[in-house]
Amino acid sequence: MGSLKKIAQRLLLILQFILVFLFILFEEIIWEEIAQPIYETVASLQILQKIEQGINRLPRAIVLVLFLSLLLGVEGAGLFAGVLFVQGYLLLGILLYISKIPIAAFTFWLFKVSREKLLSFHWFAWLYAQIMQGLAWLKEREIYQESIEILSKLKVRIKEIMAMIKERFFAKESRFMTELKAFYRYLKNFKNRKRK
Repeated sequence: MGSLKKIAQRLLLILQFILVFLFILFEEIIWEEIAQPIYETVASLQILQKIEQGINRLPRAIVLVLFLSLLLGVEGAGLFAGVLFVQGYLLLGILLYISKIPIAAFTFWLFKVSREKLLSFHWFAWLYAQIMQGLAWLKEREIYQESIEILSKLKVRIKEIMAMIKERFFAKESRFMTELKAFYRYLKNFKNRKRK
């Protein structure tokens, strides 16, 4: 009985690790670095203000169908991209995943502007509350908090390294940039001499 309990605890730890890894991958890396800037760009478009007014006039059932269609399409594309990636079609999987990000950003925007209508469906509100509770539970896990701390330190270190590389190699007066410009001028002059 004791060994069964240990196995269950280990399986739970593995499940937590997988969930935390996936959540951090999507929330901290893909969302913050890629999707959120796209979302902010999409949300700032003036045409969306007209679309928002149109959405506000739509019946809640149509808004629900529109939102669910977009959400299922985006999630389906993400799963299919994962399948392509696992099957060895790396470039195709990456392209599909990247191409779904603007649609996902629009879907998040749609949820934001039609939240009241969507949450007026009791089953939708219940499901949304369950997802939020699940995310809160995940964020309370020690493995999540430790992973976020490591990721934060890693981000700071990467920024420091990038700043050092930029300062050392790409500053206007750096030796590297001076030599690069001189080499470029040499190639340009060489090309011009060949034409003559």
